[in-house]
Amino acid sequence: MSVPVKDRHLNNSFSMETKYRYSVLLFLTIAFFGTKTSAQQPMKSLIAENMQLAASQYKLLAKKVPADQMPRYYDPQKNKWGNSNTQWWCSGFYPGSLMLIYEYTKDEAILKEAEKKLAILEKEKHYTGNHDLGFMMYCSFGTAYRITGNPAYKTTIDTAALSLSTRYRPNIQSIQSWDSNDKLKCPVIIDNMMNLELLMWVAQQGGDSKLKEISLAHANSTLERHFRPDGSSYHVLDYDPVSSKLIRKLTWQGAADESAWSRGQSWGFYGFTMMYRFTRDKRYLDQAKKIASFIFTHHNLPADLVPYWDFNAPGIPDTFRDASSAAINASALLELAQYVNKKEGKGYISRAEKIIRSLSSEKYSAKPGKNGGYLLKHSVGNLPFNSEINTTLTYADYYFLEAMQRYQRWVLNIK
Repeated sequence: MSVPVKDRHLNNSFSMETKYRYSVLLFLTIAFFGTKTSAQQPMKSLIAENMQLAASQYKLLAKKVPADQMPRYYDPQKNKWGNSNTQWWCSGFYPGSLMLIYEYTKDEAILKEAEKKLAILEKEKHYTGNHDLGFMMYCSFGTAYRITGNPAYKTTIDTAALSLSTRYRPNIQSIQSWDSNDKLKCPVIIDNMMNLELLMWVAQQGGDSKLKEISLAHANSTLERHFRPDGSSYHVLDYDPVSSKLIRKLTWQGAADESAWSRGQSWGFYGFTMMYRFTRDKRYLDQAKKIASFIFTHHNLPADLVPYWDFNAPGIPDTFRDASSAAINASALLELAQYVNKKEGKGYISRAEKIIRSLSSEKYSAKPGKNGGYLLKHSVGNLPFNSEINTTLTYADYYFLEAMQRYQRWVLNIK
């Protein structure tokens, strides 16, 4: 039976309307289920996976490190493991990382390896050859003491703080970073802000009050002299040790004297955030926020928040990233979030989470059994001196592990 023209028109209209409705429904269904399937992994499970990966990786790494040495890096191009003696400035990060992994996993094999390395590192509590006792002794023994409460570890930390204090130069109100050489007379580097944590903690725990005085003097001197108006910092300030005159401002690991070496910005960011923790001096909080603003609003910061090795590096975007800088930033962001209002804090936490997710991706995170036993790929140690370029670094892993632990405690409220 033929359909009258009018009815045929109504039927076509109904058909078109029905198709439209079905199309909309189909679109919404796909959008809904597409969103569900592409949803980000919950941070709790992401951190759990990373910590289990870290445990298995570090068991592999432990087999590659001589009993009397510490791991330094792994070169994937040459399949070569680089190690160091215990006086290398990074010697504390490996045992510190092991302790952070143990804290999460309660894996006794990890704890045993940490204790072995702490035992060979302990003698460096008397070392006065540079400013890095904080990295060497606090990231290791300080972390171990927090987790285990072993009083012997505290004794080691106390001694190390006194050793570090011998490098304080009253005439420049700063701790001298490196000994003089043919190029530098009395260098003070931005990295040194990190080592103040050792001094401040020991002073807070009843140690010599001069340790706090030294820390405050150094932080104030750094605040006054190291920074540019935009919040970025110079890497090195070189002083005349006799006249106390500031000779020049320069870089050692950055692209140029006036560039912003990425990890240097991270050291300053973390350092002033930490100093606010101990002092509640608003100047330190303001400086930490200013550094954070410089880092996270910079036009050369990639979308995944893993910086190039220098914010002004030649060849951007075709140059190296520095995962270690990103890891330090993530940890500092999470602490800074504790000291600001809720709205600001959410912004800092959001950035930290994005960094953790970026570093957990295939681009930066090791596959099980690969990457020489390290956790993170793509860090840069010292490009101008052709050292540790696009490789693993112990401190990248350490601050990544610390950031995840902080996220779990402070954001997820899992103790």
